[in-house]
Amino acid sequence: MNVYDGKSIRNVAFVGHGGTGKTSAVSAALFASGAVNRLGSVDDGNAPTDCDDEEIQRKMTISAKMAFCEWNKHKINMLDTPGFGNMIQEARGAMRVADTAVVVIDCASGVEVQSEKVWQFAEEFDVPRFVLVNRVDRDRSSFDYSLASIQKGLGRTCVPIQIPLGTAGKFRGVADLVRMKAYLYESDASGKFQEADIPEEFSTLANEHREKLIELVAESSDALMEKFFEEGTLSTGEIAEGLKKQVRDRSVFPVLYASATRNIGIPSLLSAVVDYAPDPTFPGTVTGKARDGSDIVRRISDDEPFSAYVFKTISDPFTGRISLFKVYSGTLSSDTQPFNVTKETSERIGHVILMQGKENVQVAKVHAGDIAAVAKFRDTQTGDTLAEKNNPIAYSQIEWPEPMISFAIEPKSRGDEEKISTAIQKLIEEDPGLRYVREPQTKEFLLRGQGQMHVEVAVSRLKSRYGVDVTLKPPKVPYRETIRGKAEVQGRHKKQSGGHGQFGDCKIRVEPLPRGQDFQFVDEIFGGSIPKQYIPAVEKGIQEARQKGSLAGFPTVDFKVTLYDGSYHTVDSSEMAFKIAGRLAFRKAMEQAKPVLLEPVMNVAIDTPEEYAGDLMGDLNGRRGRVQGMDVKGATTVIRAQVPLSEMLTYASDLTSRTGGHGNYTMAFDHYDEVPSQLAEKVIAQAKAAATGQEEDED
Repeated sequence: MNVYDGKSIRNVAFVGHGGTGKTSAVSAALFASGAVNRLGSVDDGNAPTDCDDEEIQRKMTISAKMAFCEWNKHKINMLDTPGFGNMIQEARGAMRVADTAVVVIDCASGVEVQSEKVWQFAEEFDVPRFVLVNRVDRDRSSFDYSLASIQKGLGRTCVPIQIPLGTAGKFRGVADLVRMKAYLYESDASGKFQEADIPEEFSTLANEHREKLIELVAESSDALMEKFFEEGTLSTGEIAEGLKKQVRDRSVFPVLYASATRNIGIPSLLSAVVDYAPDPTFPGTVTGKARDGSDIVRRISDDEPFSAYVFKTISDPFTGRISLFKVYSGTLSSDTQPFNVTKETSERIGHVILMQGKENVQVAKVHAGDIAAVAKFRDTQTGDTLAEKNNPIAYSQIEWPEPMISFAIEPKSRGDEEKISTAIQKLIEEDPGLRYVREPQTKEFLLRGQGQMHVEVAVSRLKSRYGVDVTLKPPKVPYRETIRGKAEVQGRHKKQSGGHGQFGDCKIRVEPLPRGQDFQFVDEIFGGSIPKQYIPAVEKGIQEARQKGSLAGFPTVDFKVTLYDGSYHTVDSSEMAFKIAGRLAFRKAMEQAKPVLLEPVMNVAIDTPEEYAGDLMGDLNGRRGRVQGMDVKGATTVIRAQVPLSEMLTYASDLTSRTGGHGNYTMAFDHYDEVPSQLAEKVIAQAKAAATGQEEDED
C-alpha cells in the first residue's frame, strides 16, 4: 500500500435513496481499480461493503462502511452509506468527514425522498457534490427525465459533464463533455473501455450540453468570462480548471452517468473525482475548541500537532471496538499515544489500519486528511476527539436526532436482563441513533430508534451477535390519576389479637392542586392528638397508596393532604399502625374526591412538504391533537401541535405512509391532561383486566 499525503487523497461519501446502487458503485470502483479481484454484488452477498450478516440477509446497507482504492496516483477513501429512511442518519454522520459527496440517483426513478434528505445533509456540512445517475441500463431509463428531475429536485446548477451513449439495453458508454471524447465500454463488466470520437448520433446532444457547461464555467472567473465573450468558447484546459474551482466552491454540481453492475462509467467517475473534487487540505484550516471554550484554528497539515475526529464505531464480536477517524492535523503511527480530549484519557495503539469493508490493511502511518481506524481503544467512542495531550483541541460532535419510535423490550429467557443491557450498550456505541431507557412509572425497558426497521435490526443483531433473544411490545402509556373534588375522611386501623394490639387513627382533608404540583402533605396536628413520631408514618402510608392509585393502578398526583386530627393508644399505637391508617384514609378519600385519569400530552413538530400539510392537520385532529401553529421554511411546512401520547405510538409509520417518506417529526413531553370519560373507561377496564390476569399467573 502506497503512502499518500493529504493533497493526493479524496474522501468521498456515496449517498442517496435506498436501492439506487451506492454499494454497487463502490464495489465497481474497487474492482475497476484493482483493489478487489471480482465485481461484488449486493444480490449474491459478495459486495465488499455490505459485509454484515444482517445486510447480506436483507440485501441492503444498514450502517456506513469504509473502503478505499488507488486511481491515477491518488487514494480515494469511499464511505458507503445506507439510503433507507430508518438508517439515513448514517449518511449524515459520514458527511461530517467527507470532502465530497456522490449523490446516486436511479435513472428511471429520478430524485426520490432520501435523495433530497442527503442533499440537505451535504448543505448542512458545506460538502461539494457530484450526482451519479446510475442504472442507466435499466428499462424505462431516460436521460431527459432524469436530468429534469435532478434540476427540479436538487437545483439548476446540477449540470452534466457527461451524457450517456444510449439508455436501457443500448447503454454502452459515456461522452465526456470537457474533453469531447467518447468512452465505449466492453460488455464483460471488466471496466475496460476504448477512447474514441463521440458517435455522430450523439454529437448534437453533446454539443448542446457542452455549450451550457461552458457558459456556466465561464462564470467562475472574470478572466474566463472575458474570454468567453470575446471568443464564444473556452479551451479544454480552461473548462477543466474552471469546473474544478466551481465544484470546490459548491456553485456547480457535475452530473455523471453509469451502470455500476456492468461497470460502465465507473472509471470515468473515479477520474472525475480525482480531477475535480477537493482534497482534504483544500479548506486550509479547521476550527476546534480549547479547554476554556475558546476557538483554536489549526492548519490541515502534517506539520501541525496531531488531532483526529472519531466519526464511526464498529462493535465487532471478534475484534472488539473499532474506531474510524479522520486525521485533521499531524500524522498518526503505531507508536503514537493519542489523548482522548473528550474523555480526558490516554489511549494506546496496536496497529493503524485502513478498512476495506470487513477486511483491513495495516499501515505504518497516515497523514493529515486521511481516514483510518484503530481497534480496541478502551474509552473512545463516536464523536470523541483524539489529539496530543500537550496540544489538545476538541472538534464539534454531531448531534443525532431523537428517536421517533419506542418498543418495550423483554427477554425471552429468564436471567438475560443483564446480558440485554450490556449487549445493547455495544449496539449504541455503533449506532448512536438508538436509545435504551427505563420508564420509571411503567417499569418497562424501552428500545428507541428512528423507525420500526431500525429497532428490528437492533433486535436481530442482539440475537445473532450476543445470543440474546428478546420480544418487542408496544410500550405502556404512563397514565396517572388525580382528583377534581375535596374530601374529609377518617382512616382508623384497630386490631386486637392477644398481647399488644394495633391502633392508628387519622383524619385527613384532600383537595386538588394545579397540574404539575405532584403531592403536598401538610401537618396541622395540635395538642398531641397524634404524637409527632407517628406523623411521618401517616404520610408514608398515603405515599405508598397513591403510587397504586384508586382507578386503574396508576400513581395519583396533583393533590394536597392535610392531616388535621386523630387519636392514638399509649400501648397499641405504632408506626406500622399509623401507616396502615394513612393508607385506609387515602382509599376512602379517593371514593369521595372524584378521581379522574390523566394522560401525557406531547409537543409535536412535523416537517412536511406543503402539499401534505392539510391532510396531516386533519389526521392530528383525528388523534385528539390541537394544532398550535404553522411555520413555512422554504418548501417545507412545520406543523406544531399538542397530541396525547397514546395517539402517537404508531405515528412514525403512519407519517411515512401519508407523506411518501417526505415527512418527519420530533416529540417531547409537555404536560398531563384529563382523559375523556369514554376513553378513560376503556383504559381502566383494560388495566383491571391486566392486573387480574397477572394475579392469576402468580397464583
